[in-house]
This record gives sequence, C-alpha cells and structure tokens, in this order.
Amino acid sequence: MTAETQIKDTVTTNDVVLFMKGTKSMPQCGFSSRVAGVLNFMGVEFADVNVLADDDIRQGIKDYSDWPTVPQLYVKGEFVGGCDIITEMMLSGELDTLFTENSVGFDKAAADKIREANA
Repeated sequence: MTAETQIKDTVTTNDVVLFMKGTKSMPQCGFSSRVAGVLNFMGVEFADVNVLADDDIRQGIKDYSDWPTVPQLYVKGEFVGGCDIITEMMLSGELDTLFTENSVGFDKAAADKIREANA
C-alpha cells in the first residue's frame, strides 16, 4: 500500500484524524500538543497518526494536502488546517460549527471554557 493510499484510507474511514508528531497521549512537538490538547479537552474522538513513525507518511501527508507542516487535522475526509488555523477556529467558535455540521460529538461546555480562558 502506498503512503497516499494509506492516508486516503485513514482520512475517509475516520470522522476526525490528526496527523501529528507523536501521539494524542504523548505529543512530541508543541504544535501537535496544542491541537491534540484542544481535541482531547473538547472530548472529540479522533484517530492520531504519528508521522515520526513513518517517513513515507510524514512526507506523504504534506503532498496529499499540499500543506507544508504538521500537525494536520481532517474532518470527514476534508483537510481543515494546522495548529494556527485550528487555534483560530477554536477561539472564534468555527470549530464548534464545523463539528456540529459534520455530526462530530464534542463537549460544548469544554469548548466555551477554552474560549473563556483565552478571552
């Protein structure tokens, strides 16, 4: 299976996927930690893909999305963005809307708490 095939399969068979350095329970970079932390705090169930474990996936995800950095968040097969975009969407409430529109479960109270803490 090619990296592209593996990536496509992963993003289409999981509602939410985070390609990251490390894992959701042990991120290995600050940007990955921030995005995983937001998703974990919001109670979003997501698949994590550690790009450090496979060089083909590490480069392949950049080619697949035409986005040069990791982490990368996918919701229902669509690329959403990296750390800065996810942070902005979280703070503006756009991430809540994206999850709601795609029937992805999350803790609204936790999302509101994040915004209150960053106001």
